[in-house]
Order: sequence, then C-alpha cells, then structure tokens
Amino acid sequence: MTQKYDAFVPGIHEIEGFGAGGFRFADMSHRGSLLVLPSGICAWDVVTTADLTPQSLQRILDEPKGSIELLLIGTGEFLLPIRADVRAALKEAGIGVDAMASAHAIATYNILFAEKRRVAAALLAVS
Repeated sequence: MTQKYDAFVPGIHEIEGFGAGGFRFADMSHRGSLLVLPSGICAWDVVTTADLTPQSLQRILDEPKGSIELLLIGTGEFLLPIRADVRAALKEAGIGVDAMASAHAIATYNILFAEKRRVAAALLAVS
C-alpha cells in the first residue's frame, strides 16, 4: 500500500527529545514543526498558531477514520488558543483536540503512546 504523504519514518514513534527548534524521534532529528501521525512522522510547515488552519491539518484529517481519537496540539513555548474553525473541523472528523505548550504535548503524547492509545500530535518547534 502506498502512503499518500512521505514521512520521515513510517509508523508511530515516541518523541525522544525537543528543543533548539527541533525534535528527536526514532534515532533521527528534525528542525522545525512536526506532525506525528499513525502513518508516520512528517515535517509540518506551520510555524505559529496563526498559521494553524483546518487546511494545515489536512494530513491529520486524511488519516483513516477512527485511527486518531485525540490530537494534541503543541503551541510552542506557551499555551496559545486554537481557532474555533480548527476545533470544528477536528470535531466533524471525530477527533478530540487538546492544546498545550509543546513540552506538555510531547509528555502527554509519550504517555498515551505507551498506553497504545490512538493519539496524534501537531507540534510547533520551540527554540
């Protein structure tokens, strides 16, 4: 089966570290924001919460129905609000959403990952 999007690494992986504008996962590192999906971890071109739109989350919405029960949105260094249209698009897709600072989103993601929950993360990089 062919993936619709290229991923740095296919499959679900724990986030091993973050900082200096990037993330470590699967013995790899990436500078910039990330989408952590059931199908793999891929680069995300969103830099601030102002760039966060339903369209910027299309890769999440394209995942198979039911494969994500909760999306954690890491908003960078601090918790920032998520637009109502973003929340509505996720709700329509049957995906719960919880926004928090990226450090907390990573910690929560790793716990839920260890519990084998159907979780995804949209993580803004932290300097």
